[in-house]
Amino acid sequence: MNLETAIEQHQAYVYVTLVTGTNAAARECVIAAAIQPAATDEAGFVPNGTVALILEGFPSGLSQQAAALDPQHNPALMQTARIAPGCLCCVGNLTLKVTLNRILRQRPQRLYISLATATHIVQLRAFLSQPPYDRLLKLTDDLIVDC
Repeated sequence: MNLETAIEQHQAYVYVTLVTGTNAAARECVIAAAIQPAATDEAGFVPNGTVALILEGFPSGLSQQAAALDPQHNPALMQTARIAPGCLCCVGNLTLKVTLNRILRQRPQRLYISLATATHIVQLRAFLSQPPYDRLLKLTDDLIVDC
């Protein structure tokens, strides 16, 4: 199924939150807290298997929230994808597009995109607001992790 077919088959938006901060472990801790199975947001209750994650980089050392961000251990998660560190707007643009399209074919209700820096967050928001993503995604307020 291609992205256009996914758009036609399901009209509900995927709510997208960009999470920024230089500390990957802190970003992931905030995301883990936000995706607890009982968590709610502006889209309402988040049932099992309806959250997807795109995480830039890897946390240093063992992450305490590793199980919370693993679909095998957290029933709220549909998929977690990790992208090598680097600006997703510039050097990681193709990787982001491919990963995003694969995730959107599965139609999660929520998507969190973790970014190491907010330097190009305006450009990333603009990219996510252009066709074909404008018909699929609803951008929420950013989460900024100050650690």
